[in-house]
Amino acid sequence: MELDHIKSQNLILFEAISGSRSFGLATENSDTDIRGVYYLPKEDFFGLHYIPQISNETNDITYYEIGRLIELLQKNNPNILEILASPEDCILQKNPLMDLLKPEDFLSRLCKDTFAGYAVSQIKKAKGLNKKILNPIDKERKSILDFCYILQNQGSIPLKKWLKTFPYNGGQGGLLQEKCGLVNIDNTKGIFALFYNESGDLNYKGIIQHEEANQVSVSSVPKDEKPIAYLFCNLDAYSTYCKDYREYWKWVSERNEDRYNVNQHHGQNYDSKNMMHTIRLLQSCEQIFKTNSLNIRVENRDELLDIKAGNWPYEAVMEKAEALISSIEYYHSVSTLPEFPDLEKTTKVLIEIRENLY
Repeated sequence: MELDHIKSQNLILFEAISGSRSFGLATENSDTDIRGVYYLPKEDFFGLHYIPQISNETNDITYYEIGRLIELLQKNNPNILEILASPEDCILQKNPLMDLLKPEDFLSRLCKDTFAGYAVSQIKKAKGLNKKILNPIDKERKSILDFCYILQNQGSIPLKKWLKTFPYNGGQGGLLQEKCGLVNIDNTKGIFALFYNESGDLNYKGIIQHEEANQVSVSSVPKDEKPIAYLFCNLDAYSTYCKDYREYWKWVSERNEDRYNVNQHHGQNYDSKNMMHTIRLLQSCEQIFKTNSLNIRVENRDELLDIKAGNWPYEAVMEKAEALISSIEYYHSVSTLPEFPDLEKTTKVLIEIRENLY
């Protein structure tokens, strides 16, 4: 089923402009998002062709089947509650049956998890993004050799540096890691005795067998051989690096370059548009518990657009978010809202709507 079909068959119950325009945050560059509600013809609803929602390719136009809409309202889904709370000047069409759905019948203490919980997850992403922008990782991937150190006197030196500068047999040519042999030292973690065999006749395995190795190699070493050094391999640090490397370059490959360039231009090292909406979501959550109602049209447009423009330092945005979270915790603790929406009552409303439609 396509969008054109539900329109041509007059199946739409509700249609409204959503997103920045409904929040009162639209600028000349803002997209126009549409959210709507439809119902399935009787034969599809009772048959095997239930379609819960329909979107266009870019997801800026999405319609929800009335049953799916109420299911999500009962879960206090923020996006769906915001559809129900659409300002009058954003509503494009509305079937009178939609008046049976009142936001106050769905608002509950569950909003703390859905509104604030989602916002907190976005804050964690913002912190992760901040870390990525401030700590770029070279494309050339390090090997485990970069996390190995030679114990020396009361400290240590990087293995690679030590290999280059070690005057083996009085020479100045350094050592080759391929001719080294490592032996585990009992009762230690990550510390090895290091042996060297210039001729290669002892068949040492080297410190690593190839550049992509995820651990050092150990060798069989004759008992009469003497170690020339002791090596420490920081495997935990290497594992953390591999995780950070993988996440960083995955982010680079998937990031929205236009938005990234905007964020780089204002120099605040966070996704300013995303954080604007995160603050807005926290404010909506605070409002729900302060007033037992939801009004999505913001009262601090200039402040929020100032955040979007990157005029707030990262620390200031995080401080505002944390203050809102603390306020939400307080108002939630004294809220008179029910723990959950009344499922029986709201399901009866759905049944009443369907009976009228069919």
